[in-house]
Order: sequence, then C-alpha cells, then structure tokens
Amino acid sequence: MKTIQKYSVGVLAAALVVLSGCAGMTHQEKGTAAGAVIGGVVGSASGGGVLGTAAGAAVGGVIGHEVTK
Repeated sequence: MKTIQKYSVGVLAAALVVLSGCAGMTHQEKGTAAGAVIGGVVGSASGGGVLGTAAGAAVGGVIGHEVTK
C-alpha cells in the first residue's frame, strides 16, 4: 500500500506543476489535461503499473476532451 501512496503523491505533485502552467489553455484543453491526470492516478492506483497508468491517462484524456466539448 505504501508504494501506491508514493506513486499517488508523485503523480499529484506532477499534476500540480503541470496544471499551474495552464493559464493560456482553452477550457477544452484544461478538461483534457485534467482527465488525463485523473485517469493516470486511477490507473496507477488500480495496480496497473506503468501500462495501467498510461492507459488510464489516455482514456481519461479522451473522456475529459469529450466532456468539455
């Protein structure tokens, strides 16, 4: 469980750094980025490793993009 917590903290810290630079992004781009971050965290927390994190980020990005159309 501690490994998941370490990865989650790292992903959240990276998300804060990335999302803090979103001032010039459109609403849809922000939705895509937020979806990718949330999907990556969920994929990582589900125990999927690197592949699960990447797949979660991809699916989350697509969902975030479509929701903010």
